[in-house]
Amino acid sequence: MEADKVKWFVIVNPVAGGGRGLDHFPQISKLLRDAHIVCEPVFTEHKFHATELTVSAVKEGYRNIIVVGGDGTLHEVVNGLFIQQEVCPDEVLLAVIAVGTGNDWVRTFGISNRYQDAVKAIGEGYSFLQDVGVVSYEESHYRQSRYMANVAGAGFDARMVRKLSHLKKKGRKSRWRSTWCLVKNFFRYKSTGVKVWVDDRLVYNNLLFSIAIGICKYNVGGMQQLPDAVADDGMLDVSLVRPVHFWHLLFRFHYLFNGGIYRIRHILQERGSCIRIESSPEISVEVDGELLGETPLEFSILHKAVRIVVGREFYDRQERGECPCEGK
Repeated sequence: MEADKVKWFVIVNPVAGGGRGLDHFPQISKLLRDAHIVCEPVFTEHKFHATELTVSAVKEGYRNIIVVGGDGTLHEVVNGLFIQQEVCPDEVLLAVIAVGTGNDWVRTFGISNRYQDAVKAIGEGYSFLQDVGVVSYEESHYRQSRYMANVAGAGFDARMVRKLSHLKKKGRKSRWRSTWCLVKNFFRYKSTGVKVWVDDRLVYNNLLFSIAIGICKYNVGGMQQLPDAVADDGMLDVSLVRPVHFWHLLFRFHYLFNGGIYRIRHILQERGSCIRIESSPEISVEVDGELLGETPLEFSILHKAVRIVVGREFYDRQERGECPCEGK
């Protein structure tokens, strides 16, 4: 693909990363121009606007979309691809220039947080077909569904997304506040009775602290909750966190970030194409960092459903037959 022969529709989330989407876009725009990448930028104005813009862009004939935002913005764009009825979702090429807070999705695919490197990857045009998850959940007594590009979390994970979102709305975005919020809520959160089925096989029926289900490896700002996930294997990876004392995690905290999470004996690993979760009482779920509804939950997989721009090193490893989703 030659970047100067196509026109990219650029969806910019101005509030992503605490306002970096707006503040840094002039710099990003210049990098795109210098790389001869022709763009039509549009700024989101409200929640789910990126979904609406994606549907409109595809209807207008765009087949190349750049997301300037975080994991939540990408989540909305991916959902827009499955709402639109013009083309098969994998006929649209997605690229991400990460300006969000966590930027977890890009880590799996070797996409740098440095803007010039992300723009270079767009210009080089190496692409990859990744799986997409379908999440069914309960909200306001109605059954609803959403598409997932990265990782979902239920239990403590969802509680943390709710609390951190509340801090952001109040303008409290410092790292120490987030860390204090994590520690405080760890002690306050009560594990819940949960049943988990993987491909119709009951794999867990006990108290559960948290559960992560996903396509990719990273969540919660660089934590490798699913270190063995492969984004095009047609499978969902699952990490189940049993009730655990804080002191037990304290001395093994590095395992959460270096891929050794399953060395912590309280964390169990599963994998399958269909995941079902029930709990008593209900627990909340977050998908790609966006808080949705509650249990019961069902997860299924769409194999190689979205085409994305990836880093050259990631692409080369795939071509050599190495694990294509081996993150750094």
